[in-house]
Amino acid sequence: MLKKEWPKYSILALAIVATWLKTYTVYKTSFSITIDNPLQELILFLSPLSLLLFFYGLSLFLKSVKNQNRYLFIASLLTSGILYGNVVFYRFFTDFITLPVLFQTDNFGDLGASTAASIYITDVFYFIDVIVLLLAIKFIRIKTRETISSAVQRKVYFILSAAVLFLNLGLAETERPQLLTRSFDREMLVKNLGMYNYHLYDLFIQSRSQVQRTFAESSDLVEVNNYIRSNQIAPSAEMSGIAEGKNLIIVALESMQSFPINNEMNGQTITPFLNELTEDEDTIYFPNFYHQTGLGKTSDSEFLLETSLYPRSGGAVFFTHSGNTFNSMAEKLGSKGYSTSVQHANTKSFWNRDMMYDSLSIDEFLDLDSFTVEKGQAVNWGLKDIPFFEQSVANMTEMQEPFYSRLITLTNHYPFTLDEEDKMIDAFDSNSGTLNRYFQTVRYLDEAVKSLFEELKENGLYENSVIVMYGDHYGISENHNEAMAQYMGKEITPYESAKLQRVPFFVHIPGSGKGGINEEIGGQIDMRPTILSLMGIDTSTDLQFGDDLFSEEREEFVIFRDGRFVTDQYVFAENICYENGTAEEVDKQLCAPYIEQALTELQYSESIIAGDLLRFYDKENGELLPGD
Repeated sequence: MLKKEWPKYSILALAIVATWLKTYTVYKTSFSITIDNPLQELILFLSPLSLLLFFYGLSLFLKSVKNQNRYLFIASLLTSGILYGNVVFYRFFTDFITLPVLFQTDNFGDLGASTAASIYITDVFYFIDVIVLLLAIKFIRIKTRETISSAVQRKVYFILSAAVLFLNLGLAETERPQLLTRSFDREMLVKNLGMYNYHLYDLFIQSRSQVQRTFAESSDLVEVNNYIRSNQIAPSAEMSGIAEGKNLIIVALESMQSFPINNEMNGQTITPFLNELTEDEDTIYFPNFYHQTGLGKTSDSEFLLETSLYPRSGGAVFFTHSGNTFNSMAEKLGSKGYSTSVQHANTKSFWNRDMMYDSLSIDEFLDLDSFTVEKGQAVNWGLKDIPFFEQSVANMTEMQEPFYSRLITLTNHYPFTLDEEDKMIDAFDSNSGTLNRYFQTVRYLDEAVKSLFEELKENGLYENSVIVMYGDHYGISENHNEAMAQYMGKEITPYESAKLQRVPFFVHIPGSGKGGINEEIGGQIDMRPTILSLMGIDTSTDLQFGDDLFSEEREEFVIFRDGRFVTDQYVFAENICYENGTAEEVDKQLCAPYIEQALTELQYSESIIAGDLLRFYDKENGELLPGD
């Protein structure tokens, strides 16, 4: 067979088919792509082909077999690299790479342990088409006659390539109308466009975003401003100003979800101190509070906290728009005489914080260089939370009061590793090492929070401070649903997955007597207006999408970055409308008004960021400014 002369297009055809079939296999085995009907399966199968036909087909313009083969090898290696990069990224983030993420190179050095945990020796399979192609180039003999394609042949070939593309787009539009104009779900884009076309689309979107700022005008803010003003509500009369003049300490609880709180794992209490806080007379606990982060994870939660704007769909605002004009919570507090700081025992450039904090008007960033890391005090991502809190409180004693200091924890971070002496409970016994270790690092974080309260009391800062704590994003991704089902004792449906996005939100005001469990459904976008209201600071002229969680007027409605949402009546996930509480599927029309509102808010927030529209807004009196 190897001595036989094969037709001149054999290597090209083999390269296309090998990469096509490999890509489809990876879709089915390495990504959790939901397929609801045969048409979606057909689209998923067809979607890689159009780009591969075009990209590999460019080899037809080369004049020698050697150069054609060399091009096909490089093209195959490139497509395999793109696909594999998404596989590794998906294992950690349960999402697909976007262009801004590729430029977040300052983060890569800090991702060592997390990345290593996401790479396996069997990953050589993701380059199987490259290997097949190399063997074909070496052993298959191509007819030497007429090896160069004619202009007519190339024309026919690329007409076929375009036909496949239009067929793909037509089927996708039939299955998902307005896919390219109204989708915030990258899985939906990959499922309908294919991985490779998705990246071209992402390139277009990111380029358009850069152009938007250049051509943005003050008038672009009119519609957004009108929407926010028409939906504005008054803060709580009872709670407003209750913490006026006090120090504000906000703690980001890394990867902390709500499901371990007031629960056990194999008979072991997971969060004893946080459990006590839920019953504390000075602590308000929100069990129905959701994270709303996207690819920016912790940085997105910071952005939500400071601005009450939604994070971007395609990347972290901390990277893509760190030079924008913002009206941050730190800036509001600073205008009232507060000194403002962030304390985080990591490198200052991680998530581009050193640049972004200037735009957020944060006075001081106490990064890794501000902390002492002694032997045995570091694990995984850096300084352990207990010594971090000890040193952070010591730093606070030197701060001018009143102060606002935000603390970002590290230990409860994927892949959730701990030194033996810090393991206070046993590991879980599921098939997921990630979930098994998670309970142990959550238990350590709980102990660290207890030490924070003790340190504040010992240093005389406790009584005159408000302590706010929130989970920054999920810790256990949907890749571990089977293990989560074992722990929870029920199947993790799209409904349950949405519910698992709950993260803790605590507001502790010493001596207030206002403690209790508040069942209000809320999200991270509500933190800024809630906290500033407690501090007695007016936000009525601010452009923010959140509401005071204590307000009697607020609508219980939380929008996720990917378009899912939760209300007091419904949960919308995976394009299905569920009844909140019963988890029963109901008519999608019941969710329709909320779907429209969710898309509207996400688009308005995106336009503010992409166009840097707050530069056209007078923060003092709430009026639009003339354009540049």
